[in-house]
Amino acid sequence: MLVVSCDRLSKEDKDFTTLFEKSEGTETPEYKEVISYYKDLAEAHSSVALFSFGQTDSGEPLHLVVYSREGVFNVDEIKNSSKNRILINNGIHPGESDGIDASMLLLRDLVQNDSLIEKYKNTVICVILVYNVGGSLNRNSHTRANQNGPTTYGFRGNARNYDLNRDFIKQDSRNAAAFAEIFHTVNPDVFIDNHVSNGADYQYAITHLFTQHNKLGGKLGGFIETKMRPSLENSLQQKGISITPYVNVWGTTPEAGFSQFFDSPRYSTGYTTLFNTLGLMVETHMLKPYKIRVEQTYELLFSALDFTEVNSAKIKELRANAVAEVLEQKTYPIAFKVDTEKATELQFKGYEAEYIESKVTTGKRLFYDTTKPYTKSVNYYNNFVETQSVKIPKGYILEQGWHQVIERLKNNQIEFTRFKNDTIITVEVNHIDKFETRKTAYEGHYLHYNTIVNAATQDFQFKKGDIYIATNQNGVRYLLETLEAAATDSFFNWNFFDTVLQQKEGYSDYVFEDLAAQFLMDNPSIKKEFDEKLELDIEFANSPRAQLNFIYKKSPHYEPAHLRLPIFKIF
Repeated sequence: MLVVSCDRLSKEDKDFTTLFEKSEGTETPEYKEVISYYKDLAEAHSSVALFSFGQTDSGEPLHLVVYSREGVFNVDEIKNSSKNRILINNGIHPGESDGIDASMLLLRDLVQNDSLIEKYKNTVICVILVYNVGGSLNRNSHTRANQNGPTTYGFRGNARNYDLNRDFIKQDSRNAAAFAEIFHTVNPDVFIDNHVSNGADYQYAITHLFTQHNKLGGKLGGFIETKMRPSLENSLQQKGISITPYVNVWGTTPEAGFSQFFDSPRYSTGYTTLFNTLGLMVETHMLKPYKIRVEQTYELLFSALDFTEVNSAKIKELRANAVAEVLEQKTYPIAFKVDTEKATELQFKGYEAEYIESKVTTGKRLFYDTTKPYTKSVNYYNNFVETQSVKIPKGYILEQGWHQVIERLKNNQIEFTRFKNDTIITVEVNHIDKFETRKTAYEGHYLHYNTIVNAATQDFQFKKGDIYIATNQNGVRYLLETLEAAATDSFFNWNFFDTVLQQKEGYSDYVFEDLAAQFLMDNPSIKKEFDEKLELDIEFANSPRAQLNFIYKKSPHYEPAHLRLPIFKIF
């Protein structure tokens, strides 16, 4: 981490009118211009500091601008501050640049207005200027085919073509590792990620996507759903801005109702939730003019600042108690489904739509008639119910050779110790029983899903250097979401442990036949199990290979590490 420090300019020396303003709301600045703008702002105002963290896949660092009334001169001051801490992320998809411009306006207007300086004296505002640096440098005017402005913009994929809003838990990119450093440095009370939507058409220029409240769980989940969401909606309404939940509709219209988007930990607000931060994703509407989208993002950011100021004590109390609340539950949900029996009724402002003959293809196309606006009652399914949970262990043990996993634990400030000597411990051992794998590549992986494990308790020999990870720590939710193989975004499902799926030793049938016969003679209980399976399982009875494999896997010749996860649980 580096800090950009310069001699202060007088406030009159620099014009902080943005390109967005000069172009009357049609253009957004290039990456180097964004950085230069904030360097100048930091030079002119002691309350603004510019820091750089790590290195992204593009070779450039991540830049973080920090506002605090008294000024911030090193990152420890952020970490140790008792003020409200807000982290805003911009340019994760650089074509969705609304937040970049809105943040430039917000910080400039704040430092130039004494009443705003006084109003937010108890807040530290941290902004990641452009998260996807590589995508921002890959500038064009054509790849956002569905979007109304700006005239030129960056590309969705990063320097290695990752969609960074799928990378927070797996952290394949250097961007994600640098983000983790920033996130844990700031430890934000509130996190806001600025985006532009796709999907359906409707009257709103801005929508919100709060982290799913049932998944957030506990008192924090109740707070975000019953206090924070309605408060921000009301605040914007008072400013004359209509906002609705993110319209999670594709290939059809919203009238039939829609469900809340479920932000698992691969997404930014799903990741920040794991550390008990209140998360909000802003989704402006791609077809609305760029000027309106930026202006409404700007107003939402101020509404979020206002809410955090008013509710500061409560937010800090809820966050301080969140880990204890998780551990008190004894179990933790790792899978959810939409509750189709429980809906919230929205007075939704949409457009009449129909399917008409295409002028391009031989089929029909969806057509929204913007001359026919409506307000209709629409069901919004924003409740999810738990479908699977796990018992929270006292701790996990991870074998030391899994360096990629250990690196990610370190990135996320997970506390662990190493065994000083070889030792035998009674643990729960998990073997992969069943799973499915996606047939097409997804963000550099072939994801597993519908994972089922078999658990057994046994004495296990661990080596000096293996690591013990207690769950009684701030990152308990991170541990449960990554180390429990059945969890949606577990390290197993993201292919970190795929080598355990491959059997390294085997046998030739003609050799093992004699060994198998002797083994059954020496183990009558297994012989009985084998005979019963022959009687009950027709497919098994018709497959000599399956029969021999059954015996092999029961024998001492079968390698114990096959399908065994290198993660062990202590209760």
